[in-house]
Amino acid sequence: MLNSYSYNNVDDSQARSLISELLHESRLYRSGQDYQEMLDFVVRLRNFAPFNAFLLHTQKPGLRFAAFASDWRRRFERTVKEGARPLVIMWPFSPVAWVYDVEDTDGPDLPRDIAEAFRATGPIDQYSIKWFIQSLAKHGIETLQGEYGDGLAGFICKPDSVTTEIVKRVEKTKEPKADKEKSHYRIRLNQAHSPSLRFATLTHELAHLFLGHLGYDGYLKITDRRNIAHELREIEAESVCYIVCRRNGVEPDSWRYLANFRQCEELLARLDYYPLLKAAGRIETVLELATHSRF
Repeated sequence: MLNSYSYNNVDDSQARSLISELLHESRLYRSGQDYQEMLDFVVRLRNFAPFNAFLLHTQKPGLRFAAFASDWRRRFERTVKEGARPLVIMWPFSPVAWVYDVEDTDGPDLPRDIAEAFRATGPIDQYSIKWFIQSLAKHGIETLQGEYGDGLAGFICKPDSVTTEIVKRVEKTKEPKADKEKSHYRIRLNQAHSPSLRFATLTHELAHLFLGHLGYDGYLKITDRRNIAHELREIEAESVCYIVCRRNGVEPDSWRYLANFRQCEELLARLDYYPLLKAAGRIETVLELATHSRF
């Protein structure tokens, strides 16, 4: 299966080099509208991890479905056309793998329900929030819910000290002694908000963590990116929130940030796609939402 970590087995420099080459050759994402279309494509192609969906979009924006040649033959009785151009994706334990668009294959029509095979999970409910909290606890991320004013949705921090069942006392300035030592974080959510809004808040705060806005974390393999300007941090976090939420049936309020962003070419030029898409995939994994498949 194509899980959200499929590109984590590749050196960061290799992934960045691949992105740079594709962006240079394709000349995509030179405007805010192009960027929005890319995000929406990543949302639609839920059966691929966000990073691989991005790679497929840079190569063929109009793509509908993609699969390995062997999967087209075995699962759908379709064969790859002679001279068809393969599309590259990241693959576990090897640099890349090749897939083909359905338009580059011949054979019987796809099953009528194939487009619905990977629909979003639907509205988030109280049970879902409870499940996410339990999933995050496994990674040293504590989530507390409380009654706050409507203007406060939530926030994430590395606490001075925590004395809960899942988190031991830690000092705020203390860095992990080794990459195997688990760091601890605390997320606060406004319990007065709806479960869907709490999910959007949760993904936004997790985005800050996995984008490196809180600093280095060896255990979670997070690079320190605290030097990024505040405005760009929020654009990155809201972009990740937009991807994760919409891939899972939630309509976030991210359009407010993204609408302003689309008017600013200078910010677009500074945006780093690699950590953004990597963070989206990491969030889907830690929340146990990743159910990506080969096609």
